[in-house]
Amino acid sequence: MMHKISTTEEAREFLDSIDTFLFDCDGVLWEGDRVLDGVRETLSLLRQTGKRILFVTNNSTKSRSMYLKKLVSMKIEATEEEIFGSAYATAYYVKNILDFPTDKKVYAFGDKGLKEELEAQNVTVCGIGEDNEPIDFDTLHTIKPDDSIGAVILGFDINLNYRKYAKAFTYLYHNPECTFIATNEDSTYPIHGTVYPGTGAIISPVITALGRRPIVMGKPEKPMIDCVVDKYHLDKNRTCMVGDRLNTDILFGINGGLKTLLVLTGISKEHEILDQDQPIKPDFYANALGDLYFLSQQQ
Repeated sequence: MMHKISTTEEAREFLDSIDTFLFDCDGVLWEGDRVLDGVRETLSLLRQTGKRILFVTNNSTKSRSMYLKKLVSMKIEATEEEIFGSAYATAYYVKNILDFPTDKKVYAFGDKGLKEELEAQNVTVCGIGEDNEPIDFDTLHTIKPDDSIGAVILGFDINLNYRKYAKAFTYLYHNPECTFIATNEDSTYPIHGTVYPGTGAIISPVITALGRRPIVMGKPEKPMIDCVVDKYHLDKNRTCMVGDRLNTDILFGINGGLKTLLVLTGISKEHEILDQDQPIKPDFYANALGDLYFLSQQQ
């Protein structure tokens, strides 16, 4: 049954029931460049009471070190070990879950954050930063199958072109054993108050041409939570996913067997979760993350 946290007793009881909090960022911690009211105080309270904090994001363009700089710039206390983006999740999955062979390479398109995380796991990666030149019909035939490629990883790539599509397709099409991974399937990419086509949109040509689905790492898919649980040895019964989207954050928590808290400062609104036909419902919801601090401090 879904509960709204709106009293001091409810806030304290909720906080006492959770040891680890997984936070989405945009719409939960901040909106644009503004940290939402009470967020810093809530995070500080959680740390003071011995709670573990993890920041979970689908953004595959940034490595953990890059994302840490953003958190620090917004005066949100964090460490690199507390950040679990889809770029790091992908690299962790390849190295530790797939046990990727050391004699194989990954072909990827994406941004430098993805490459940085793969190389940090000692995975040899090619493609990122190498295939930005256009291709023509006279040279298309030079793209050949490559048995040294053990996985193809597709992430958000602002410099995407047909050369990259052709290489990714060729390596997968001619080798059914080659692992196919997408960092996430977000349909849009939010930036500067608007949205543009996201990873899910730009990788769809490869999926359509192959007739094959990738392993998807980002929320709401289960592989990412498997990586989080494997790395941090979490007790799922005392772990909560906090987000602002029903179909990504909350579904991610549900798919992973976690408790879930929806905050109403982002995408999903109260009327949606109160709709009897809504199939995705959180265990708890609150007007804002800051309510956990403000309510729990009342006498």
